[in-house]
Amino acid sequence: MSAVTTTTTAVAAPEAAELPQVRRRRRLSPGRRLPATRLSGPLLLFALWAAASAAGTLDTGAIPAPWTVLRTAGHLWTDGTLPTDVLTSLERAAYGFAIGLTAGVLLALASGLSRTGEALIDGTVQLNRAIPTLGLIPLFILWLGIGETFKIAIIAIVVYIPIYLNTHAALSGIDSRFVELAEVQGLSRLAFVRQVVIPGALPGFFVGLRLGVTGSWLGLVVLEQINATSGLGYLMFQAQNYGQSDVILVGLLIYGVFGLISDSAVRLVERRVLSWRRTLSS
Repeated sequence: MSAVTTTTTAVAAPEAAELPQVRRRRRLSPGRRLPATRLSGPLLLFALWAAASAAGTLDTGAIPAPWTVLRTAGHLWTDGTLPTDVLTSLERAAYGFAIGLTAGVLLALASGLSRTGEALIDGTVQLNRAIPTLGLIPLFILWLGIGETFKIAIIAIVVYIPIYLNTHAALSGIDSRFVELAEVQGLSRLAFVRQVVIPGALPGFFVGLRLGVTGSWLGLVVLEQINATSGLGYLMFQAQNYGQSDVILVGLLIYGVFGLISDSAVRLVERRVLSWRRTLSS
């Protein structure tokens, strides 16, 4: 019996040796995050722009070369025009963004944590979302005048809508089992908000925050062309009247850099705050 077993084992051993001992798992995740990869696209676009300009395939009257735009930006900076306009635009965007952020979060909490609040707030916000925000400019000029107040108010509206929508959706998507568990544990209202509501709403809040940051720059470029005496939008509007396409491109590039930096800052904060999550991007 032992001889037969030994012979069978000896015969089966070579066959088993031919089979792989451990089957390798296929990696389906995107892989390890590489540093500064989000700059690859803008840098590639800049390189193509420079190559096309050097080859003479672009009309320099419509799209000046990158070095021409950079030289124009240097002149505007040294004569003091660009620093003043940049600071004015940053101030307007900051005020509008702060008001919109506060309003969006408070309205989302009131609507997401109370049926009464949802009945009073959510329908109104959805109606506001359906109305083009820039279409409110004539009405806000009649209400608030043509100074700085209406510009900040429009930026605040552009910001608060995506923050409210995404935060409210995240609140509504919290699993009801967590609510039941909090009730069983006897958590107070404040502890429930701190331990369940805030962690559950943060992913949606950061999505809305990124959209709100971008929206503040998009609204600003239009608003600064309406009865403004300073700002990047005003600078671009004046350049349009004189056919200075290089100055217009300077303003657009600055808006793009501001948008990229602000979005990257929000992403960085999001990764730090939500480091406990294990997602596809992480």
